[in-house]
Amino acid sequence: MRELLRFFVAPESLLGDQVTISGDVHHHLHNVLRTRLGSVLTLLDGQGLCCEVELQAISKREASARVLRRWRDEEWTLPISLIQGMPKADKFDLILQKGTELGMRCFQPVETDNTVPQVNVARMVKREQRWSRIATEAARQCRRSFLPEVRSVQKLTEVISGETDDLKLVLWEAGSVPLAVALPEEPPTGVTLLVGPEGGFTDQEIKHISGAGFQAVHLGPRILRTETAGLAATAILQYIYGDWRQAPVNEELNQHEEKP
Repeated sequence: MRELLRFFVAPESLLGDQVTISGDVHHHLHNVLRTRLGSVLTLLDGQGLCCEVELQAISKREASARVLRRWRDEEWTLPISLIQGMPKADKFDLILQKGTELGMRCFQPVETDNTVPQVNVARMVKREQRWSRIATEAARQCRRSFLPEVRSVQKLTEVISGETDDLKLVLWEAGSVPLAVALPEEPPTGVTLLVGPEGGFTDQEIKHISGAGFQAVHLGPRILRTETAGLAATAILQYIYGDWRQAPVNEELNQHEEKP
């Protein structure tokens, strides 16, 4: 069976039986795909609600569709939050894209002592808007029904003290404990991973990080790049505790269907 096109839309647009489609999704349907009337799509609110809709009208500015059925997905992936020291250039784009595919729930970029300063506020705003689009497109492509949270850049010291996950790990090449040794037998309810920038953490930062309850771990004898380390650890965690043993999503077999 041919898979339906999937798009994320504003949650409030899916409240009724009729849906108005505008913005980037409308542009993609009208100008890129040239979607025909009567086409059936899947629209998602990014929080688990999914609606199968039939396209009824489309103009230059917006489209309208009728809800055929709706259901609510559950996210079985292990909740993983990534605190990432801001890397150089556009490496965070890759981290966002691949981290979303791997099931990360939250991305928190941080400034550290070795982070290249971001002095242009206007440029940073545009970068954060691009990050949101990258995460949304990655979630759509990998058929994920939940959008990860992409937060604004903050100072490292302002972030680490507020983390409450029961497993908090900092990936540090000087960490004396292998990742496998630090992992508990019982699945954690949530994991926070902390990864430094290209220059790593300073000794003073490591003291603050340890004081905030993070356990230092390493990933073996090879030094991984900042854009690789968090993704590698996430893959390991999803294999051990997450949803990697489940089959791919099949909307036809969804058991949480609701009437429109």
